[in-house]
Amino acid sequence: MRLRQGLCVLGLAGGLLGAGCEKPEPPTVPMEVPAASPPTNTVPREGVAAATPPVHRVLATVDAGVRPDATSSSTPGAEPAWTTEVVEKKRGEPPSITLRSVRTGTHEGYDRTVFEFEGPRLPGYHLAYVKTPVQDCGSGNDVTPPGKAALQVRFTLAQAHTDEGKPTVAQRTLKPALPSVLELERLCDFEGEVTWVLGTARRAPYRVLELREPTRLVLDVQH
Repeated sequence: MRLRQGLCVLGLAGGLLGAGCEKPEPPTVPMEVPAASPPTNTVPREGVAAATPPVHRVLATVDAGVRPDATSSSTPGAEPAWTTEVVEKKRGEPPSITLRSVRTGTHEGYDRTVFEFEGPRLPGYHLAYVKTPVQDCGSGNDVTPPGKAALQVRFTLAQAHTDEGKPTVAQRTLKPALPSVLELERLCDFEGEVTWVLGTARRAPYRVLELREPTRLVLDVQH
């Protein structure tokens, strides 16, 4: 009897000793972490590239009124600079490039004028605010456009007529009466030079974009 009680006591003591040596199990770390949302303007990668870290690229914004093009002079993600100073790009490769149309429109914060040319190239151009009156190169007459400022756009080598001498832009004067661009008038189409002047409401900052397919020079004037 005493032997049985002794064994029970030893068993109980061993059990307590074993329980005291056991280490508690560390808490489980959840492995299912929700995926973070991708940054704004993320371009997802596909195919083999999907196995590598994604590339985050801010896409260039296409301005209202101009459809996306395969090629632009603007750097993706970069906005053309607004300025009131001279903007110039010299080109002089013959033959003269033909101006096909001139159109205008208003957008939030600016008015847009589009000069569209034939073929894949733009001519050289020079844009600047000028003193009035300006001179018509054909008649020699003075021209005073409406508004408080005059923004002149000169293209070289360019023409605004066909080989037969027919004008490619029928209207010499456009009167859109927009918030900034009040009137446009063609001053010159002679010996490889085409010049237009914009009568503007004030000497407002402007920007220039070169666009392709079709070939265009885009001029935006702030309100």
